[in-house]
Formats: sequence, C-alpha cells, structure tokens
Amino acid sequence: MRAAVFHTPFMPPTRSAKEVFTWAVDRATVADQAGCSEFWIGEHATQSWESIPNPELVIAAAALNTENITLAPGAHLLPYHNPASLAIQIAWLTQILEGRYILGVGAGAYPADGALRGLDDLSANHKMVVESIEIMQKIWAGEPFKHEGTYFTAGFPQEDPSHPFRNMLPHDGKVRMGLTGLSQNSPSIRFAGAHGYLPLSVYAGNTFLKTHWSVYSEAAEQNGHKADRDDHHVVRDVFVADTDAEAKKLAKEGGMGKAWAEYLLPVYKQFGIADGLAEGTGVDAADIDLDFLAEHVWICGSPDTVVEKFQAFQEASGGFGTIMTYDYDYLDDPAPFNESTRLLAQEVAPRVKLPAAVG
Repeated sequence: MRAAVFHTPFMPPTRSAKEVFTWAVDRATVADQAGCSEFWIGEHATQSWESIPNPELVIAAAALNTENITLAPGAHLLPYHNPASLAIQIAWLTQILEGRYILGVGAGAYPADGALRGLDDLSANHKMVVESIEIMQKIWAGEPFKHEGTYFTAGFPQEDPSHPFRNMLPHDGKVRMGLTGLSQNSPSIRFAGAHGYLPLSVYAGNTFLKTHWSVYSEAAEQNGHKADRDDHHVVRDVFVADTDAEAKKLAKEGGMGKAWAEYLLPVYKQFGIADGLAEGTGVDAADIDLDFLAEHVWICGSPDTVVEKFQAFQEASGGFGTIMTYDYDYLDDPAPFNESTRLLAQEVAPRVKLPAAVG
C-alpha cells in the first residue's frame, strides 16, 4: 500500500491566507521527505474550512522544495475555468515537475462556488466537465482546431513558422487524471472508470467503497479499460503515534478533532455520507462523536496497531492501492502530525498488502 496526503486543507477560518499557504507548502515538503507517493491540494472558492482557491500556486511553490512526490490539484473544478487557459497552465506544471503531476478534476458540489461564477443551477456541471476535458485534450495534442461548444469556445491556433510557439505540450505528451467520488453511486467514479482515470473514494463505510469499485470496474470494462484495484485511492483519516492512547489523544484534541466537530460532521450529514460511517455499529449517525470516530472511523494507533487495522480494512473493503489521509491544522505544534505522516509512509504502508485475490 502507498501513503498519500489530501490537503483539503480543513483549517479554521481564523487562519490567515499566509498561514494556510505556508502550512500547505510545508506539509508537501514533509510528505515528500517522509516518502509519500502523492500530495493533493483541494480547490474551493467560498468554503471557510477549505480555503485554497488556487491549488496550482501551492504546487508551483512545492515544486522547488520536493524531489519525488507527485503533486495534484484535488480537484480543479472545470465548470469554473477556461479550459484552454487551464490546459496550458497544467502542461507547464507537468514540465516544471518533469511528470510528477496528476490532474484531479471535479464538477463542483457547493452552490456558493457556482453562484460566484454566475451559475445558480449546477445541473449542467457534469456536462461542462466532459466538454472541458475534450477541449483540454485537444490542446494537449498541439494540433490546430476551433471548438464552439455548448458551454465553451476555444481553439489551438495555426503556428506561424516565422514566430514558432514554445513547447505547450504536457511532459511526455500526456496528463494523468483522477476523480473523487462523494456519493455512493457516484457519477464521477463512473466517469473515471469509463475513461481510464484514477478513482478516489472518500471513506463512508465498506459498503460505500465496494459500491464505488463496482461502479468503477463496470464502467471501465464497458469501455475497454482494465480496472486495477492498485489504482484505487481511498481517503480516510489516520493518526500514528508511539502508542494507541497517544494517537487517539492527538487526533481528538488536535486539528483533526476540531475540524470534525465544527465542520466535517455537518458536511457529511449534508451530503448523506454520515450514515455509512456508523455502518455495522448500531449507532445512529446523529449520535456520532469524537470518541466514536477515533474508535470506528479514523485509523489511530501505534504502527503495529495501524498495520493490523489497515490489513483488516483491506480485506473488508476488497482492497486498494493508495491510502490518502486528510490534512488538518497542526500549525502551532506540527511535530506530532508530521511524525504521524512519516510513520504511516515508512513503518505502516509498506507492511500492508492488498488481499491475495487482487494483489
């Protein structure tokens, strides 16, 4: 299993923009030094706790401080971008990073983010994503075209031999892509399968994950793509420390616990995800508290305990290749959180194997 980080970033609105930016770049550096495979940065315009509107700025800054880790926007909300401009910016980042880049794409789930761009009805957002990707892929091909679509107008100009273009194509000529699924029968996960993109599943119980894989693999098979569980990314909270008690205490009393209590639990209930967190426990979603989360939802403990929990999770869920841990605000005392990332990448993840049937 590989360890990755999803830096949403889940920082309280009392943090300044400079603090949010500095923490993001610092955490990307820590994740790289720890040996994490990927670092994803969220994109939101209006969410108070998800406060990075320009993930490409974090990626650009982190590019100079990292050596091995793959950096990714998670995700660019395509209905809110000019696809041609975004395609050129993405291609340049892939060149800067020499291929250490994955493009996360999304449709946008928050109405306020849409309203900011003059879109009060988000029902067409998924269609806008499809058209945007079509344009970007044509841009990356580097051949002249003109597109006048339902939602966007764009093109690639004819080159003047006396004034040749610079190289505007992606590193190695292609861009890896991934999509995140929040709902059980996620259209984003189905779209990822149909197009051979990476699936990212936000944890909301094992039934939720199994449904995601079923949707993804079915769409992949129908469109001639191989569905490999090693490509499946699962987003779930993890805290590793020297002892089980210390890990739970640091999770509940630190930025993780604060974000869940004040922000995430209400959001999970808003999107209908909270019920899955209580799956098989006999606890009503309305009664979920931090003690429940630390015991049943977050994976907390010493390295040995976390390995054991992850191996059971792999078996129960059907298997996945990458665990993506959410990032939280430990800016005032970063050492324990950074150490958790190191322990996960170096002492936990290498010991966790996919189930034998799919490994």
